[in-house]
Amino acid sequence: MPTDCISYQNSGYFSTLIQDYLEQKPDLKPLYNNFPVLENFEKQIIEKQQNFNNQNRIPLVSVLKEQYAALEISDLTQQNIELLAHESTFTVTTGHQLNLFSGPLYFLYKIISTINLTKELKSKYPNFNFVPVYWMATEDHDFEEINYFNFKGKKFRWNTESTGPVGRLSTEGLTEFFEIYALELGSSTNANILKKLFEDAYLKHNTLADATRFLANGLFSSQGLVIIDADSADLKRAFVPYIKEELLEQTSFKTVQETIEKLKNYTVQVNPREINLFYIEDNLRERIVFENDKFMVNNTKTSFSKEEILNLLESNPEKFSPNVIMRPLYQEIILPNLCYIGGGGEIAYWLELKSFFDAVNITFPMILVRNSVLLTTEKQAKKADQLGLSWKDLFTKPADLVNAVTHKISEFPIDLTPQKEILEKQFEYLSELAQKTDKSFTGAVKAQEVKQKKGLENLEKRLLKAQKRKLNDQLERVVDLQCQLFPNNSLQERQSNFSEFYLEKGEQLIPLLTQKLKPLATNFSIITI
Repeated sequence: MPTDCISYQNSGYFSTLIQDYLEQKPDLKPLYNNFPVLENFEKQIIEKQQNFNNQNRIPLVSVLKEQYAALEISDLTQQNIELLAHESTFTVTTGHQLNLFSGPLYFLYKIISTINLTKELKSKYPNFNFVPVYWMATEDHDFEEINYFNFKGKKFRWNTESTGPVGRLSTEGLTEFFEIYALELGSSTNANILKKLFEDAYLKHNTLADATRFLANGLFSSQGLVIIDADSADLKRAFVPYIKEELLEQTSFKTVQETIEKLKNYTVQVNPREINLFYIEDNLRERIVFENDKFMVNNTKTSFSKEEILNLLESNPEKFSPNVIMRPLYQEIILPNLCYIGGGGEIAYWLELKSFFDAVNITFPMILVRNSVLLTTEKQAKKADQLGLSWKDLFTKPADLVNAVTHKISEFPIDLTPQKEILEKQFEYLSELAQKTDKSFTGAVKAQEVKQKKGLENLEKRLLKAQKRKLNDQLERVVDLQCQLFPNNSLQERQSNFSEFYLEKGEQLIPLLTQKLKPLATNFSIITI
């Protein structure tokens, strides 16, 4: 089962900002702490040791034990939870939304990247312990982003409504959804394993947070993964001083805005609010805004004076929820974390936050782009070879790929560049002649040059179009293969659900990926299964 790869920079699927970050361009160095290479983790460990409040380990372990109380967990996960109480233990963290049945494939890649990095760190720094953590985004409220998954080209959507934090959402109503999905799975051994996993996760647990924890634990418990739901009053108590500063000083807004100015040559991932906090209840998650000397809960009639909101913060910190700007800070306060692993979009918004972390004196973690993978079958890999296609070819945009293959397999050259070069030389001569005789002819010569170049370009386009028609059968095979590997002209890992490949590989799928993926390698892996 071979592994091939293509660099992130050559894949065509990473933004300029991420490419420049991976290349450690000097302009971006003020926006991160230590770049994620194995040797730099020693510096990160020292910084975190000096700047982490080890008292926060006590509620962390206590809350994790409470959240895992009803779950059957591996000895390794149990050991990792206990190790978090020790000052020599650090975490590597990834976060992910509570997508139904894990959502897109990259859910696996994020977690496997995290697990594999802890193994590399333990080998390099044996005197310390490293725990892989999956941070469940239980306080998100954009249900439309997570209420579906794609399976074999079909979208399976959970038709219900959610207005509060999704982790608290009831799983009631998923029985009907499961019956439809189960029919698509079939009755193979692997299909039956998937059915049981879905049933045990979503039909036997009352909330989406509990269901997702069960699912992730079922897939990764043997690797020692620790899953955390930070929607907890006990955890948020450590965050109270920073929530208070956010309410009164708006430090995050000021510092992040300054950083965004430095990123003006790039696409900005997120923009800060003046107050980057939500007010939450079971069926409510709305922004906190400051208007007319009152703290208002947006789209409601609820409001607080300064004294009232600070009293509420002390008595009920669980009613305050960090948004995308504040959540990373919350994570780094409650976890002894060294590194955050995320996709390109996540890394882009982390790069906006370094000055904010500096302002509140919290160590900024290393930020690592997660592994990306294209899964292929042996049949697809063989077809690519037969068509003379490299993986780099298949990663190009569809129209560019068709044009390139047409040029490649055409029995005669379609490129009229040599003719254009001859034309340019002829008009150079005519232009010189016009200069020596009558300069008024110069404009006429230039107009004729433009006209004839345009004519050659049109001929070239018509020739390419004619060859595409002639080579239609071969080109259709190329397009069909690319569509299989890049559904909806998008990355497979953003479209397909893991269950599609689990049907084929079963319980070998995750060990295979774990064996192949190297978290510190900046390559897009192509794995043939």
